[in-house]
Amino acid sequence: MARLFHGYDKTPTDITYGLQDLGIDIHFEDAINSIDSEFLNSKETLVIYTPAVPKDHKELAYFKENNFTVLKRSEVLGLITKNTFCLAVAGTHGKTTTSSILGHLLYECDVKLTAFLGGISENYNSNLIENGDEVSVVEADEFDRSFLTLSPDFACITSMDADHLDIYGDASALHESFEAFSKKVKPNGKLFVRNGLPLKGITYGIEDAADYSAQNITIRDAAYIFDVKTPKEVLNNIQFNLPGRHNLSNALIALAMALEYGLPEQNLLKL
Repeated sequence: MARLFHGYDKTPTDITYGLQDLGIDIHFEDAINSIDSEFLNSKETLVIYTPAVPKDHKELAYFKENNFTVLKRSEVLGLITKNTFCLAVAGTHGKTTTSSILGHLLYECDVKLTAFLGGISENYNSNLIENGDEVSVVEADEFDRSFLTLSPDFACITSMDADHLDIYGDASALHESFEAFSKKVKPNGKLFVRNGLPLKGITYGIEDAADYSAQNITIRDAAYIFDVKTPKEVLNNIQFNLPGRHNLSNALIALAMALEYGLPEQNLLKL
């Protein structure tokens, strides 16, 4: 039986070791003869790469010059999000934590999802949370304007601090990109924004008048205990174990998106 996957990375890591344990061949030398012959048929091979691959990469140049279908990872995510119910998490800070918490909430409520994370989740020892293919949770990466390939049903924006100015040039161009992303939300979808950002949507914040707000925050046994004011009610005595108010904010928006998706609060508050 033909193998389905073959890969390249610059150096071995725990991730590449894990993929090799699954039976995926991975090589670490940029050389055409390192590519298995099974994957040199341009009509049967899809090539996916990330912006981390340099433009002078020999293998990438070979695929492009020989009429292979070559897509950025963000383009593939874009295709996935068109055909699933997509919850996308954008922002210059907090994407990985927020998407990990959101993916965990949906997974524990048995939503048929796949979450594509930008880092390794300690709960799952992976950057992938998988329980089906009806829903996708994705990090919406502003680097290289990758998030503009996505088609989210729900999207949140956690922050818009000046970042990646080597790509954007100045903060105003970055803000314009986030505004363009906000318009990628599908018709009848929902946009969530941290209170105070210059975009209109369902707002969330810490101890403020946002639509979703964490209130009455205390610390007990190294965990946050707090209430959440929603547009409809107040949810009392929620416990969250990660330190830092920034992580509390990330948990709040993940909870808000899960509630707006329609998951029962009694299930979510047990997690």
